Amino acid sequence: MLSIMRYSVSVKFHKDFVRVDGDQIVVGIQAKPEKGKANEEVIKKIARHFRVAPSRISICSGVRSPRKVIEIL
Repeated sequence: MLSIMRYSVSVKFHKDFVRVDGDQIVVGIQAKPEKGKANEEVIKKIARHFRVAPSRISICSGVRSPRKVIEIL
């Protein structure tokens, strides 16, 4: 059975951390929000935290915002 987890994500720039509290995730990233680099770093850090492949994480909304909604398959 396939389960999908949905999280609300907040991004903090110039930091390096991942904090999970229920369905809320706060991610500190170093990349600048240019050409999708920040979103790539967010996905990689969340994938590493949950020990899943980055390809199993998608940004449902907020691609151009520091507040995002992601799904993990």
